[in-house]
Amino acid sequence: MKLCVIEGDGIGREVVPAAIRVLRRLIPELEVVTAEAGWETFQATGNALPAETVSTALSAKAVLFGACSSPSYPVPGYSSPIVKLRRSMETYANLRPTRYLPVPTARPGVDLVVVRENTEDLYVGDEQTEDAGDTGTATKRITRYATERIAHTAFRLARTEGRRCVTIVHKGNVLPQTDGLFRRVAYEVAKEYPDIETDELLVDTAAYWMVKEPTRFDIVLTPNLYGDILSDMAAAWGGGLGLAPALNLGEEVAVAEPVHGSAPDIAGQGIANPTAVILSAAMLLRHHWRLPAPADKIDAAVNAALSEGDYTADILGVNGMSTADFADLICDKLE
Repeated sequence: MKLCVIEGDGIGREVVPAAIRVLRRLIPELEVVTAEAGWETFQATGNALPAETVSTALSAKAVLFGACSSPSYPVPGYSSPIVKLRRSMETYANLRPTRYLPVPTARPGVDLVVVRENTEDLYVGDEQTEDAGDTGTATKRITRYATERIAHTAFRLARTEGRRCVTIVHKGNVLPQTDGLFRRVAYEVAKEYPDIETDELLVDTAAYWMVKEPTRFDIVLTPNLYGDILSDMAAAWGGGLGLAPALNLGEEVAVAEPVHGSAPDIAGQGIANPTAVILSAAMLLRHHWRLPAPADKIDAAVNAALSEGDYTADILGVNGMSTADFADLICDKLE
């Protein structure tokens, strides 16, 4: 088993090593290779995702990515390295589970997965400016091929995990040629899974219900942009972004990543919450390497630690456990 590790920026350099320690406690033979990407890499080299990083990631077929700092303004030559990496590895499915965790901010009963198409929609990066910079235009691209692929992923996941319903989220009433296509093709795929219930919601209605009653959702199937937004909304019910894992899946390749940012305000202090990246590593075990038993052990260890009130500062709101101490605790509970 080989893993390409990209710590990235900020707290990525603290939480990723914590997750590697947990993985190695269960899989001592794990081969780890390191690579660089992120805003700091861009500033040092002029390239946020060097070609050698992509080559290393493709060779390993499995990546654990920490966090990256991306400016919210145009920077010549810069683009999001994680988005580019997902595209380079053709990890077309983004899985974002939100399950109740025993922390004060989580909501009992929540157990859902957002299955997000990961390669197209507005995230294809086709943007132009006109009128001396006063008009910006972006291309939204939805294809039958990509929609069929992600829809099959969602319905297969429903079967594998014993889930009852897939909810198709779209805005086909306003965007009939793009979101309308996504809706239509998803329903065509649904016919191949008669044992799974299928329903649909407009994205604004889905956002309302994600806030009001998230327990109504089981698997949520979405185009790229809506999935990005709805999965972050859902994460609030799981305890927050510091606890939210994610996995990008392709054909025999995977990129695991926590969904939190690089948190420059606390970087270097050793207090970042490593839970999200540890749970992302567990997803890598379960869905990519097909090792559910060690993945279950990690999930159980995290639940046990949190049930005992062993929190980092982001959960307590005051001084909590350090990143390293929390990782030590998880490793101890794996024994």
